[in-house]
Amino acid sequence: MADLVELVRAPAALTVPGDVLAGGSSAGWPAGRRTWLLPVASTALYWGGMALNDFSDRAVDAVERPERPVPSGRVSAGRALAVAGGLTAAGLAVAAAGGGLRVAAPLAASAWAYDLLLKDTPAGPFAMAAARGLDVALGASGRPGAALVPAAAVALHTVGVTVLSRGEVHGAPRSSAGLALAATSVAALAAAVPRGWLVRPAAPVLTGAPAGPPARVLPGLVAAGLGAAYALTVGRAQLAAYRSPDAGTVRRATGSGVRGVIPLQGALTAGAGSPLAGLGLALAARLARAASRVVSPT
Repeated sequence: MADLVELVRAPAALTVPGDVLAGGSSAGWPAGRRTWLLPVASTALYWGGMALNDFSDRAVDAVERPERPVPSGRVSAGRALAVAGGLTAAGLAVAAAGGGLRVAAPLAASAWAYDLLLKDTPAGPFAMAAARGLDVALGASGRPGAALVPAAAVALHTVGVTVLSRGEVHGAPRSSAGLALAATSVAALAAAVPRGWLVRPAAPVLTGAPAGPPARVLPGLVAAGLGAAYALTVGRAQLAAYRSPDAGTVRRATGSGVRGVIPLQGALTAGAGSPLAGLGLALAARLARAASRVVSPT
């Protein structure tokens, strides 16, 4: 079990449910109570993608990261592929129950295309960004256009982190760190916009928030705070990688970027009228940081 936990980077799944919450809050929770099935589907799809990643990378990992579960022999390649397929199927089934299959299907296809075909091509970062953007849209199933801002912000963040992550083993060009830092800056600005003033507050059945003036002011305050926290934590690590783009510094910046998507999601969720959910995600960021000391998220 410990080997499978490491294979799917289990604690890194804490970075996933916030995608769905950001999309759902922006669209006014179109799936109602079934919304709570969608983070489960998203997590299963994420874990499946992680297992598929290690299956796909087994030859390279045998040279660069022989301690990983597949090249070390602790998990066979066939089992890794079976885990990837099983988790993906489970994620699609749960998404169907939650009314999100139309989005979950292209999301799963993007993840598999990235791992098996596009990872080492110039299109790789954009395929990964598409998967995370679709993950946000999953929460807005039925109204994906309403989640355009949060989907674009998370996708932009993902492009930066993915480009920089290519230097985790041998170091990165300074331009990669610069691109990641620019992406973080734009995503932070998008997250800090108080969209709660413009978007109808979330349904009380999900958040318990009243629909009066306080529910319109608080979202902007929480979004600004979480957006600043995101920019500070992720941007500072990426700035360090820009100044010294060696493998160790890039690896730390990548880890910070993986975890740092959570306060970004929190800011986007709060800004769309769900400040309590946004603050809840901020707590998940602390848990993810602690868990990353046990199982690497990258």
